[in-house]
Amino acid sequence: MDVKKRLPQSGLKGKSAYKPSVPAVEQASRVLLCLGESPNFKMKLTEICKQVGIHKSKGHSILNTLKQFGFVEKDPQAKTYSLGPALIFLSRHVLDNLYYPDIVAPFLDDLAKETNGTALFGLIYAEHLLVVGKREGNQNIGFSIRLGHRFHITLGAHGKAMVAFMPEADREKILTKKRVYFHGLDSSRLNMKRLRDELTKCRQLGYAQDVGEITTGVNFVSAPVFGVQEKIVGCIILIGTFPEGLIEKYGPKTADVARRISYKLGADMKTL
Repeated sequence: MDVKKRLPQSGLKGKSAYKPSVPAVEQASRVLLCLGESPNFKMKLTEICKQVGIHKSKGHSILNTLKQFGFVEKDPQAKTYSLGPALIFLSRHVLDNLYYPDIVAPFLDDLAKETNGTALFGLIYAEHLLVVGKREGNQNIGFSIRLGHRFHITLGAHGKAMVAFMPEADREKILTKKRVYFHGLDSSRLNMKRLRDELTKCRQLGYAQDVGEITTGVNFVSAPVFGVQEKIVGCIILIGTFPEGLIEKYGPKTADVARRISYKLGADMKTL
């Protein structure tokens, strides 16, 4: 028999049939995500297959295979499935080897180049924000903020961005303190009504701003960065002498960078 006649005729001549993804692996991944995103810790086979969009026999085979490696556990009495202990080992390995500067560097590069400003990444450290990443977009105008520099956690735009997205109890605890610096280093300048309006706007837009209040002639834009279990771990800060009118353009860019870094750090972006 002619081999050519046995080949499938649906493909185009000269085109490779190679596909960059493996359907079985994709389906297994969707099963794991389905179990992880479910409000119920345990799920029945029919429920999993319905949400993933696969036949029961295929779902049963996938779950049994994942069970062999400890990625899934089965309750034989209730006939339900849940995520397995092997995932704890894998997630711990990822968390133990997270190195923030390496993760944020390409994002800071892009933001600094697109805005011609200075992009910073800061981690929350007690009552301060510790700068662990920095990129300059404008080589003619620099800011003397070195790696390791500490800001007070409530200072200006980054303070508003992080406090706005904190759980309400944590937010109120900070707002009731005697010394906070949302509106400048002189804490007596704080306008609480204005601040609460700014926090509400920040939650709507995804970013906060400071127009020349902290440093005359310098504008700040900031957005919160989340980690595992959607806990705020720090923020992105964009600094520049750009006109106030550009904040409407640069703010969403900064918020998008913060979201992408949050995803890299394990935050559930659907929840956020």
